Amino acid sequence: MGAVAGGKTDMHTGFADYGLWGLVVLNSAIFIFFAFSFFKPRTRHDWRSFGAFSAFLVALFAEMYGFPLTLYFLAGWLQTRYPGIDWFAHDSGHLLEMLFGWQAVPHFGPFHLLSLLLIGAGFYLIAKAWRVLYAAQQAGELACTGLYAHVRHPQYIGFVLIMFGFLLQWPTLLTLVMFPVLLWMYARLAASEEREVEARFADAWRAYALRTPRFIPRLRR
Repeated sequence: MGAVAGGKTDMHTGFADYGLWGLVVLNSAIFIFFAFSFFKPRTRHDWRSFGAFSAFLVALFAEMYGFPLTLYFLAGWLQTRYPGIDWFAHDSGHLLEMLFGWQAVPHFGPFHLLSLLLIGAGFYLIAKAWRVLYAAQQAGELACTGLYAHVRHPQYIGFVLIMFGFLLQWPTLLTLVMFPVLLWMYARLAASEEREVEARFADAWRAYALRTPRFIPRLRR
């Protein structure tokens, strides 16, 4: 926590935890490469969805290690409501943990742990779905087995889980604005992809689409 003088927290002491632009680049590169190795974009739709996801990660890590823009804008309100916290200390970026009383151990708070589960599940879906999709593309067939037997776009669901996990772990104003925009973008990309697949597979696609939901799996088959 930051230094306290005269009963007030010196909110500028935590700025030493930021300005680490090398970590912004490093973490962005690691996660983008990690996602690339699972997703392996091939088509223009793949590259558009991957590019949007990459922009989300860069915006996230820029605030996590570069400059805490969200905390800067909210500092007055936060300091009034929670005067004993140095809101520019790095751990304070875990906003949900700080607001709900997990200030001492934010990395072990419920929101942080849930975020790790969501991020891991997202990468698992992307990797698992890609293997099915790649095999179907190599065979010139419609991908409708594995995860594709439950939903038509499991990889997009994976991206959404990862982004939502990061929102729980480190919410920022910019990523909160980007998240619904990216949801809309993925929905548009999914519809565009489906039109192309329908033009190629015709009745086989229509039968598959009739029995398989786009994003939310049915509880009962």
